[in-house]
Formats: sequence, C-alpha cells, structure tokens
Amino acid sequence: MAVSAQSLRQPRRRARRAVAAGPAVGLAAQVLLLAGIAATVGLGAGGWVAGLAGAMLVNLVLAGGLWRHRCEGLGAANAVTLTRASFAVAAGALVADSVARPIPVALLVGISALALALDYVDGYVARRTSTSATLGAQFDGEVDAFLILVLSVYVARSLGAWVLAIGAARYVFLAAGWRLSWMRAPLPARDWRKVVTATLGIVLTVAAAAVLPGSVARAGLLVALLLVAESFGRDVLWLWMHRGGALHGSEVRNETRALRGPVSARLRARIATTLTVLALLIVWAALVAPDRPEDLTPAAFLRVPLDGLALIAVAILLPKAMRRILAAIAGPLLGLVVVLKVLDIGFFSTFNRAFEPIGDLGDIGSGVETLRDALGRSEANLLIAGGVALIVAVLVLTTLSTFRLLRVAAEHRGGSLKVVAGLGASWLVLALSGAQLLSGSPIASTSTAGYVAYEVRTVEAAVHDEGVFAKQIRADRFRFTPGSQLLTGLRGKDVLLTFVESYGQVSVQGSSFSPAIDTLLEKGTRQLQTAGFSARSAFVDAPGFGGMSWLGHSTLQSGVWANNERRYHQLVASNRFNLTDAFNRAGWRTINFAPADDRDWPEGSSFYHYDKLYERRALGYRGPGFNYAPMPDQYMFSALQRLELSKPHRPLFAEVDTVSSHMPWNRIPEQIPWSEVGNGSIYNRLPVYARPSSFWWHPDQVKAAYARSLEYSLNVLISYVQHYGRKNLVLIVVGDEQPLSIVSGTKANRDVPISIIAHDPSVFKRISGWGWEKGLLPSPQAPVMRASDFRDGFLTAFDSKPAGR
Repeated sequence: MAVSAQSLRQPRRRARRAVAAGPAVGLAAQVLLLAGIAATVGLGAGGWVAGLAGAMLVNLVLAGGLWRHRCEGLGAANAVTLTRASFAVAAGALVADSVARPIPVALLVGISALALALDYVDGYVARRTSTSATLGAQFDGEVDAFLILVLSVYVARSLGAWVLAIGAARYVFLAAGWRLSWMRAPLPARDWRKVVTATLGIVLTVAAAAVLPGSVARAGLLVALLLVAESFGRDVLWLWMHRGGALHGSEVRNETRALRGPVSARLRARIATTLTVLALLIVWAALVAPDRPEDLTPAAFLRVPLDGLALIAVAILLPKAMRRILAAIAGPLLGLVVVLKVLDIGFFSTFNRAFEPIGDLGDIGSGVETLRDALGRSEANLLIAGGVALIVAVLVLTTLSTFRLLRVAAEHRGGSLKVVAGLGASWLVLALSGAQLLSGSPIASTSTAGYVAYEVRTVEAAVHDEGVFAKQIRADRFRFTPGSQLLTGLRGKDVLLTFVESYGQVSVQGSSFSPAIDTLLEKGTRQLQTAGFSARSAFVDAPGFGGMSWLGHSTLQSGVWANNERRYHQLVASNRFNLTDAFNRAGWRTINFAPADDRDWPEGSSFYHYDKLYERRALGYRGPGFNYAPMPDQYMFSALQRLELSKPHRPLFAEVDTVSSHMPWNRIPEQIPWSEVGNGSIYNRLPVYARPSSFWWHPDQVKAAYARSLEYSLNVLISYVQHYGRKNLVLIVVGDEQPLSIVSGTKANRDVPISIIAHDPSVFKRISGWGWEKGLLPSPQAPVMRASDFRDGFLTAFDSKPAGR
C-alpha cells in the first residue's frame, strides 16, 4: 500500500518540478532577450513594462498547462514553442516602445519572421519525436495568437484600426466562451486553422516591414481578415450545431480518428481544388495586372485576358510533352512580366516614370548605396532581401501555377474548351462594345501581349540609342574654343554652380507647403537686395525625378540629355566639353564640393577635370550625421569659405552639391551663427528636428518634413550670400530634381527652379533675352529651359565664341 502511495506521489513531484523549471527558464531567457535589445537598440520604459508583463503572462499560461496535463517535462517541441514565445514577447516590447519613439523596424520584422519560421520547426520536432500532445497544440496556438495580436497592433497604427480585428479575433472567441458554455467545448482538429494562422503571420509581418505599397498591403490584410472570419465562423458554427450535447476531449479525438479516412480524402480533394483555383487566380492576376500605381485597383483585375485564353486553348490541343515545354516557357515569362510591372509601379511611385530595363539595370549598385545611406544598412538590407525573395517567389508561383493550370485544363479538355470558347465570345463582344470598368481600361484585355511588345520595343530603342547619343555627344560647338574666347563676360568673378537637393517646381507651386517656401524666397529676395545682390529666376526641365542627382548635374554641365544611367556612363566615358572644362580652359580654378561622397570619384578628374575634389573626408567635419546628409549644409558652405574663398585665389568655379534637403528628411539641423560653426562639433550639442521612421506611412508628415528640410537649405544659402558674399560672387542655384512622388504626386512634371544671383548688374544684362523673372521666386508663367540647353545658352550669354574644327 505504501509503495502504491509513493508511486502516485512521484508523478505529482515530477509535474511540480516541470511546472517550476520550464517557465522559470523561459522567464529568464525572455528577460535576457529584453536586456539584449535594450543594450543594442534601446528599450524605453513602456517597452520594458510590456515585455515583462508579456513574459509573465506567457510563462503563467505555460505553467498552468504543464500542471493541468501532469507533464513530467517541457519536451523538445515545447522548448521550441517557448523560444517562439520569447520572440513574441520581444516583438510585443518593441511595439509598445514604438508608441513613444521610433524603433528599428528591421529588428521587429526579423524577430517576427524567426517566430514564424520556428512554428514549422516545433511541429516537425513533435512529429519526429512522437511527442505531439494537447498541451503542445494549445501552447503553440496561444503563442501564434499573441504574436498576431502584437503585429496587428503595430500595423493598425499605419494602415487603419480595422486591422486590430485580425489580432483580436482569438480573444473575442475566448471572451465569448466565458458567457456561452457551449463555446467552451473542445474542437476537432482541422489543418485549415494552421494554414490560416501561418497566412496571418506572414501577411502582418510583410505589412509591418512596409515593403509594399499601402494599397497592396491593405488588400492583403483584407484577405487575411476574411480568412479569420471564415475560420472562426466555421468553428462557432460547429460548436453551435453540437451545443445540445457537448463532447468531451476524448470523444472529439475519437470522432476525429473515426472520420480521418474519409475526411482526409475530402481534404485532399478540397486542397487540390483550392490549389487549382489559386493557380487560376495567380495566372489571371498576372495577365491583367496594371503597371502604374494609380491603376492598381480591384477593378483592374476584373478583365478578361485574351492572351490567357489563347494560352489555355493551345495547351489543350498540344501533346503532353509539348504542353510541358509551353508551360516551362510561359510560366517564367509571365513571372518576369509581373516583376517588370512591379518595378514599373515602384519607379512611377518614386521617379514618376517607367522602369527601363537597359538604362536602369546599371543603377542597381548606386541605388543600394543610396538606400543604405538613407535608411541605414540593416533596414536597407532587409528591404533588398525582401525584394529578392519577392522576385523568386513570383517566378516560382507563376511557373507552378502555369504548369498546374495547363495540366488541369488538358485533363478536362471538353469542359475547358467550352469555358475558353464562352469567355472568348464574351471577350469579342466586350472588345467590340468597348466596355470599360475604368476610363482607359477595357474589360477585354490584351494588356500582357501589349506590355511585352512595348518592353521589347523599349529594349530595342535603348540598344539603338547608344549610337544616337554618341552622335549628340560629338556634336559640340564649343569643344575647340580657345580659353581666350570663353566666358569673357565673367572675367574676375567667383562662380558657384549650386545644386539644391530635391528642389522642384512642386516646392514653389501647387502644393500644401509651397506658400511657406514662396514666403521664404520672397523674404530672401529682400535680404539679398539689402546686401546689394539681385536675382533672376525661371525653371529648368530636368532629366531626373525623385533621385539620381548626377543625371541633372551632368546634363546641365554637358549640354546633352543624360536621362538614365546608361546614358550617364556613356557621357562620362567621353571627352564631351562641359562647363567645368570651359572655366578651367578660361583660367578659373575649378573645384567640386560634394559632402555626400565618401569614396573615390574618378569621373571628377577624367570627365569634369576639376582641379580639386572636396568630398566627405576632406572637409574636416567633427559633428554628427543627419541620416543621408553626413553634415549640415551650413557647415559645408562654411568649409567652402574657409578652405577656398577666404584665401587669396584666382577666380574660382565650384560645383556645390547641398545635402540637407536629401530624402529621408527626418533629421534636420538648426541654423546657427556662422561664427559658431567651427569644425562642426557644436552640432553634437544642438537639438535636432527629428521624425520617427514611421512618419513615412503618413504622406502629410513626409511633405511637412520635406518642406522643413528645404527651408533649412534655402535659408542657409541665402544667409551665406548675405554673410560672405563679395561683389565678384555669382551663384547659379538650381534644383537637381523634383522630390519623390510621395511629395510631388504621380502627375508632376520634371521642372525645377533655377536662379542666378549676382552683385554686378552687368551679369543680368547678358541674360536679359532669356525672359527670366526678378527675384528668387519664379511665377507659374516663368519660362522653362531644357537642362541640356543651359550649357550653350550660358556660354553664349557670357561671350563665348563657338569654334569648329
């Protein structure tokens, strides 16, 4: 009898040890994880409170489960789930911390992705170790629910409070069980719940990463919400239908086993049907998807693709081997079309133009570096990795979907031919009637065939353009003009060609913030007049939009239209005569001030032929960086004065590239007295206007931050002329491109303001025929000069004589 009592007490002791040990280890690990986050990226009080509360809750739930199920140990699978729970706790702490201050989004997304990946691992471990149990399933489900709730809270702040419904669904279900006893009954196992849960986690993580346009992210979240409603709705319906006689857990398991055979067969059939429908939707969406962001609406996908009908019809008639070859060609090709359309949408959203396969492929390296400078290496690398993963996923999905769709169509030849014939007849009627759901978007679609043809023509034109551009480069009226006949109207002047970053027409006309910029420029005109300076202004049609400033710089200086990366590289590899060459040949000292450059720039010597290149390392700055801008514009102008203009010198020509108004516009310095700038260390002690990284989700906040950065750059420039300007100073101030589409809009032109500022009235007499307007602010009626026309116009106005050979 004593032995029997002892044998009964031993499992209880082991259960008590398991209850104590597992949660204790988990709590310690979670506290250490929170401490690691606090030591590396920082964690505020709100994050600590939420993290510790989440850790306590998770481990209390685990302890209760271990005791209730009399577990003798945590087990390998539950240990993996506990690790997932620790990542979910860390994610919750970061989300709570994001309320008070910006958090590293890359870290939140990375932690969430790890938690999602481990969801597969714990199931795999449980199956391999034959340790699948009720506790493991329940604990795993609660961790999933907690992570989904955390992510939905974070995403809801940017995409709408309705997203909270996705995370709250599980807890609403539990709350209903407190009031309705029939909802507390155990549910039969259902694999579809796991599919829905995994989908929710992935969709919310991608939405949190903000790598997709807002409309696409919202569409994905809406699908996720519908899946939640379907899954919980089915469970509630099952519980309600069995409410008269609630089943015990063992009875539910027995019922599940008894039905497993037929249920599995039905499940496989449903999965096969679902996969076929999904394949059809993927191929259909790929065929009719638009390539412009403004067309990315649900109605755009409600079109009948003739090219898709033709593909299925051909596949039905082909033998099996030929059908597979067709699918192997059509699938990746369709994926490539989708990738190109996504790139087009991205380029229209950013640069207000389509992606050019030949012209833009060479810009990948520069784009990666710019992204890293603007967002930070970790977040940029996450975006890049996400982009590569998206491309691979698109290519794989379209290929697999094409194979499946063509195979199923061939297996059901008769029915497929009837469907194709019916849809083909409908297409013909719709095409003849010109029916449209949206203006310019006919329901009868041949968009993919037309898109492929357009891309082929674009590539052909780009290949042909190399020869055309080479002829333009060689056609040069001033190439052989001697120095004695160049720029005689500017002898003795210091000339600064100043490019103001992201200074576009939208800055001064037609935007919510342009009145403030206009007031600044009008005030600046009066301030310059007080200092003895005047200005004339107009607009320039620039080759770039939203980025790639070097296109505007090279076009304005060279007099040829370098509007893409391919043309730019072709230009700087040539011996085209540019403005710097003209000043150099005429006796000026030529320099380049580019504070954003942190590496060698061979084109500065081989193409522009500057006497001196000043880049980041040569300016002696000892202060903090401001995201992309490594130093404030005020320090750069102060360094220009200290290193060059304050010393005895022959006339100077300098290209000066400002950086403070460069995207991402979320860290702006304050202007200080020029005497206090020094080596820049003072900026370590000065307050900074800063915005959290999440402000990019709010266009109005982005516009306000952009306007503030531009106001700083323009105020500094005007103040520099007031403070240091001499009578021989001439400034050419021009924007390098319009800002990103989030600021400019998708229908903005490429025009940028340009001004010439000088003390000597004779400077303006020479450009009197240009029709430029007085002051720094050009009106809507101001003339527009093509950027490639500026070089010849400027050289001619200031008494340069063309000379041919």
